[in-house]
Amino acid sequence: MIGSDPATDIALLKIEADDIRALPLGDSDDLAVGDFVVVIGNPFGFGQTATSGIVSALGRSGFIRGGYEDFIQTDAAINKGNSGGALVDLEGRLVGINSNIISPSLGSVGLGFAVPANIVRAVTEQLVEHGQVHRGQLGVLIGDVTPDAVEELGLQSDKGAVVARVFEGSAADAAGIEPDDVIVRLDDEDVVNVQDLRNRIGLASAGEEVKLVIVRDGKPRTLEATIGRAAEANTPRSVSAESLAGAKFRDLSPQHRLFGRVAGVEVVEVERGSRAWRHRLEPGDVITAVNERRVGSLAEFEDAVAEGTPYTLELQRGNWQLSGVIR
Repeated sequence: MIGSDPATDIALLKIEADDIRALPLGDSDDLAVGDFVVVIGNPFGFGQTATSGIVSALGRSGFIRGGYEDFIQTDAAINKGNSGGALVDLEGRLVGINSNIISPSLGSVGLGFAVPANIVRAVTEQLVEHGQVHRGQLGVLIGDVTPDAVEELGLQSDKGAVVARVFEGSAADAAGIEPDDVIVRLDDEDVVNVQDLRNRIGLASAGEEVKLVIVRDGKPRTLEATIGRAAEANTPRSVSAESLAGAKFRDLSPQHRLFGRVAGVEVVEVERGSRAWRHRLEPGDVITAVNERRVGSLAEFEDAVAEGTPYTLELQRGNWQLSGVIR
């Protein structure tokens, strides 16, 4: 194996074989709902099986915790054994790699999902060059554009990503991005939402020059930014607070789904039966504040909990904002 990228569910293998022809790589951005596609794979051990269907939807997510997701949904039959197989268009071009299904049973019910070819291309190029993926980073916390934001910020639509915070010394800081700016275009393409911007920045290379169109005070501006490199996830560790015994924490990793949306500390492990478990902490939670004191790093979190109990934790769990008293 040359390398793998769990955040996109892609691995790159090197094999020794003769007389193999590579599929031409298509442009998955050209796909539209209703396009006909063919799935090729090895369902339940039946090799070289082809099934057909249409593109049911684009831009699906929610399968990989902390992943960079933009799945193609299809009603072509995808079953156990199809993962890693080809999704091709009627020209025989690879437009996706089969990845997931949703089914109440082991068989297909017409809800299959594939990684788009353009993500495959970006990831495999880095795997060939580095053996791993070095994700890009702007250095901002962003949120989707809400109806209230459209009115308050003088926007023309709900497309884009609202900047909530700019980290000092980051690529965004150097480019002149400010809180309440709305990023609406990246290079020559519109930004649909937070997930779209996160995917595209995350798959960019550190040092790459990009052009950003933002809306500030109701007026568009064009800025240039040099993509920074996302830090690698640091080693999880325990904190000294006895009330949180049994849990391990780390600075929020670039692979976490909420990276770029919130600042905080990631809960990585929770030992069943421990005090942290009894306080209902779960892996994947992001602790954002202790006693209304914001914690943007593990060091800040350790300082805050060292003051002793009781204290109130504020955390983000998926789309939910929760709080609880630790005694």
